Amino acid sequence: MPGFKKNADFRPGIIMTRENFLKGAAILGIAGVIVKILGAFYRIPISNIIKTEGMGYYQTAYPLYVLLLTISTSGFPVAIAKLVSEKRALGDYRGAHKVFKVALAGLFICGILTSLFVFLSAENIVKALGNTNAYFSLIALVPALFFVPMMSAFRGYFQGRQSMGPTAISQISEQAFRVGSGLFLTYYLLDRGIPIAAGGASFGGSIGAISGTLAMVLIYLFKRKDIGKEIKMTEGYEEETTGKIVKDLLAIAIPITIGSAIAPIMDTIDAAIVMRRLQYVGFSEFQANDLYGQLKGLAQTLINLPQVFSMALAISLVPAISDAYARKKRGEMKSIISSGVRVTLLIGLPCALGLFVLGKPIIRLLYFKNSLEALNSTGEILQYLSFGVIFLTLVQSLTAILQGLGNPIIPVRNLLIGAIAKTILTYILTGIPRINVKGAAISTVVAYLIASTLDLISVRKYAKMEFETGEVFVKPLISAIGMAIMARLSHIALNSVIGDRLATILAIIVGAVIYFLLLIRTGSITYEDFKLLPKGDKIAKTLVKLKLLKI
Repeated sequence: MPGFKKNADFRPGIIMTRENFLKGAAILGIAGVIVKILGAFYRIPISNIIKTEGMGYYQTAYPLYVLLLTISTSGFPVAIAKLVSEKRALGDYRGAHKVFKVALAGLFICGILTSLFVFLSAENIVKALGNTNAYFSLIALVPALFFVPMMSAFRGYFQGRQSMGPTAISQISEQAFRVGSGLFLTYYLLDRGIPIAAGGASFGGSIGAISGTLAMVLIYLFKRKDIGKEIKMTEGYEEETTGKIVKDLLAIAIPITIGSAIAPIMDTIDAAIVMRRLQYVGFSEFQANDLYGQLKGLAQTLINLPQVFSMALAISLVPAISDAYARKKRGEMKSIISSGVRVTLLIGLPCALGLFVLGKPIIRLLYFKNSLEALNSTGEILQYLSFGVIFLTLVQSLTAILQGLGNPIIPVRNLLIGAIAKTILTYILTGIPRINVKGAAISTVVAYLIASTLDLISVRKYAKMEFETGEVFVKPLISAIGMAIMARLSHIALNSVIGDRLATILAIIVGAVIYFLLLIRTGSITYEDFKLLPKGDKIAKTLVKLKLLKI
């Protein structure tokens, strides 16, 4: 094919594609850290202002919002990125751009439909969930439901070009405006009651969505000349019809959307089952809302932090694997898959074990305005949830790998099996008074354990590869266990000397340093790994000079 021949010589080799994948993940990871830091300046003071009662209202509305957003957007950015990446790999730049234009029009319509649905049905929805005071939190998210789908189309297009910078800029812009406006509105509306103040916190999300969308539009307009020049390079390809593109997008997006919808569906199920089961075993509506706020508003927030990195990896994995798969570079593809799983565990394992050994001190550090009883209860919930980080991050990366391999329905099936197990366990365990809301945490861990195990088996089958157990699994685990032990011992030793809060901060720092040193000592990260990261070669050379790393 003329287009393929013309551009074949300019395709990167094995190292370059793996480098692009990890650098793209690093860019999104750095942006994710900034977003989460901004989010901490949002969630932590918000939680201390409206306390667990207000977070209960906020978190009752949020899962349904995420579910509707998932239905309207989740599959499309991945589908856009995959099709754009494949077409660009073959030199069909015009076709890649048409995919974006068709998807943008479709997502604009989705945004109109979902925002109208919530605007007209909000009152009935919160009644059905058994938490009527969550009305203001839900209705405030209507504008976000309109703008986010359009923003996701732009993000998918640039991700398909393996350009992660625009997505990173958009994420930071979105979160910055969300934090600033959300905090202001929460303070401003507090005198009108906690339910309305919680609505102000939600409306920050809508303002952020508008800002993120504008950022993507401006970046696209800035790059429009370069995109136009690239399109003119296309030779030897007939333009696909809109119907064909829609069919291809839906073929990828629908199973991904179903799979992505399972997690928010699980959260929505939690919102309904947990509230009602807690009331069934004797808790009042206020007490049930308070416990639910501890689970979703406080503990779950910390569990979501490691997802910044795993989602960055997942977003980079789909186009990188699709690119290698389209060019039939199986060795390159296996290298990317192995790196993706290994890096996921390097992130998930220390975060999980760290949250387990320091769960209660971290909760006391961050949410100090809440009662001691609420802090201790939330700390216990966090310890149960912490192990879910390992399996949740794995599910995200393995799902992306299977999508890149052209098997998007497999992770959907696997996550559905986990979701069914979670629903049954949540219903049973939350109905036991001694376990109560912790039953939802336990069932979440089990759900992702099941899904990640099945996903890993599927990746081995469809990629026709075996993982190096020692390199991918054992070494990261040893490093994480060593880190957790030292972090816990540090907190115990320092607590009586400098106090709980400062001891917690120093224990986290000690754990991070120990983990980094153990990764180098065990060979979990190598000189070549550093070279694949932005400015990593300079870091690697410095570590070699310090005799911490071998070439």
